Amino acid sequence: MPLLTIRLPRDATLTSAMEQLGLAVSDVDVAYGLVALDPAQGLYALRVTDTIAARLAAADDAGIAVFADPRIQPSAE
Repeated sequence: MPLLTIRLPRDATLTSAMEQLGLAVSDVDVAYGLVALDPAQGLYALRVTDTIAARLAAADDAGIAVFADPRIQPSAE
């Protein structure tokens, strides 16, 4: 799942972020949740489906950046 960085109000919650972006529960990794990167600046991270990431990237909304979130795991030896 791609990782978004988004600008939200300081007291943002997962629910408020989903409402602001027009997302359903099935669009978001709710177990990952909304992660405060710099709450004083209103910067948060949110994992979303590939489809939603593509839609938001195409919309070119100010304050939203899409990043890869590769799975990190031990290599097989």
